[in-house]
Amino acid sequence: MSEYLLEVQNLCKKFPIKGGIFGREVGAVRAVNDVSFKIKKGETLGLVGESGCGKTTLGRSILRLIEPTSGSVIFNGQNIVDFDSNQMREMRRKMQIIFQDPYASLNPRMTVGGILSEPMDIHKLCMDKSERRKRLLQLLDQVQLPQDALNKYPHEFSGGQRQRICIARALAVEPEFIVCDEPVSALDVSVQAQVVNLLMDLQKDLGLTYLFIAHDLKVVEYISSRVAVMYLGNMVEVAESSELYGGARHPYTKALFSAIPKPDPTLKKERILLEGDIPSPMNPPSGCHFHPRCWNATDECRQKYPEVKAESGTHEYRCFNPIQLQE
Repeated sequence: MSEYLLEVQNLCKKFPIKGGIFGREVGAVRAVNDVSFKIKKGETLGLVGESGCGKTTLGRSILRLIEPTSGSVIFNGQNIVDFDSNQMREMRRKMQIIFQDPYASLNPRMTVGGILSEPMDIHKLCMDKSERRKRLLQLLDQVQLPQDALNKYPHEFSGGQRQRICIARALAVEPEFIVCDEPVSALDVSVQAQVVNLLMDLQKDLGLTYLFIAHDLKVVEYISSRVAVMYLGNMVEVAESSELYGGARHPYTKALFSAIPKPDPTLKKERILLEGDIPSPMNPPSGCHFHPRCWNATDECRQKYPEVKAESGTHEYRCFNPIQLQE
C-alpha cells in the first residue's frame, strides 16, 4: 500500500463560456490547470492563495462534486475519476467536506438529529434505533455539543456551534479524508481557534487526513504539516509548513506571506505590494502566469511556463528566478 492516501495528477477543470445565437462555446475559464500533489495518511495539507485562484474548485473536483475536465484523483490506490455513480456513492463514505458557510450548509427545516442521521440513512449505517441514538450522542460528544442539541434546529445555534454540527455531519460516516473548505472564515477569531483545535484533536483521535483550504495564513501555518500555494489555477509552490514559511522561493508566495500581520507593531517588516490585478483565467498571460506582477521576471518568464523544481525532496516550486535564501 502507498504511504499516500490521495494523489492528484494533472487535474484540470475548465468551465465553458458560451455565446452567440446558438450558444456555442467561445472560450473557457481555466479554474484548475494541470495541478498535481500528494497527501500522506494522517497529514494536513494547507491550500492558500488569493480569492478566485481555484482553491474551492480544486477541493470540489477532488470529491467529484464538480466533475474534473481531465486528470486523475487516486484515492487509496483507485482512480475515482473513472467511477460510476454507484461506486462514487460508496467512496463518499471515505471522503467528506466541511463547507465554508455554516449558515447556508444546514437545512433549516431539519433538527440536528435529522441532519446527522441523513448521511447514515444514505449509507445504511446504524439502522437500529438504539444503536443510532448511541452514535448520534457520540458524534455530539466528539464535537463538544450538549445532548439536547439533537432536538433543536440550526437557527437556535451560534455560528461556531453550527460549524461543529457540520463537522459532526462529516464524521457521521467515519471518513478517512475531509476537505475543509475555509471552515473558520465565517467565524469570530476566538471561535476560529476553538474550531481549529477541535479539528486537530479529531485528526489525532480518528486518524483523519485533511485538505485545509483557507485565507488566513497564520491558521494554515498552525494546523498544516505541509502547505501548497495556488495562483490562477496553478500550484506554484509546495513545501513543509516550517520550510515554506521560513524560506519561500516563489515570488508570489513571498508577497503573500509579507501580508501576514505581526503582533508587535514596533517590529519593522518588509511589505511586498504587487502591482496590477490578477489576470483573467479566461485569457492567462503567456509563460509564467505571475510574470506581469513579478519584480523578478525575466524574458524567459514571459516566454516559457516553468517546470517544477525540487529542493531537499519536499520543497517544490515553479519559478525560473526564485527568491534567494539568506545565509
